[in-house]
Amino acid sequence: VFFSTDLVFNGNHGQYTEQDEPSPLTVYARTKAEAEQLVLANPLHTVVRTSLTAGTSPSGSRGIDEQLINQWQKGNSPTLFTDEFRCPIHADATARAIWELVQAKQTGIYHLAGGERMSRYEIGQAIARTQSGSECSVTPGSLQDYQGPPRAADTSLNCDKIQKVISFQIPSLAQSLARREQQVA
Repeated sequence: VFFSTDLVFNGNHGQYTEQDEPSPLTVYARTKAEAEQLVLANPLHTVVRTSLTAGTSPSGSRGIDEQLINQWQKGNSPTLFTDEFRCPIHADATARAIWELVQAKQTGIYHLAGGERMSRYEIGQAIARTQSGSECSVTPGSLQDYQGPPRAADTSLNCDKIQKVISFQIPSLAQSLARREQQVA
């Protein structure tokens, strides 16, 4: 199984399917798209394109939630785009889906992303709501004002194909965060 990214798409329309042709905007995305082709040269391999991931990492800084919490702990209010869309997924759901995909001996390309298309700003707001007792805020921004390298506006993924293989409904970020809060409590 090779993990790829939703960023292999240029973000012009969103809800990308596995049949959509990659059109990467960045060096990172191009290397992922090229690696996909090398992996798929072997018919027994699987490519899983995923999106922003939330969850706990060994470094404490890999997940989108960890990155935001780190910013809030420093007293920052990160600027997040209201016009850049992704489908964030919790690492728990990713692990479970990959396990089931492997057990089912599925090959080819699969999209695996959260059950809801959200702007980065909405993602930040959802994560902030889970941080009770903390001063957590996000500042709305726009891709139109961004001066850095090109960014894909909407790389939301259609996950119908993998949904037919796995035994559970891929949760939204809010559902995953709520479940995580219940486990911690």
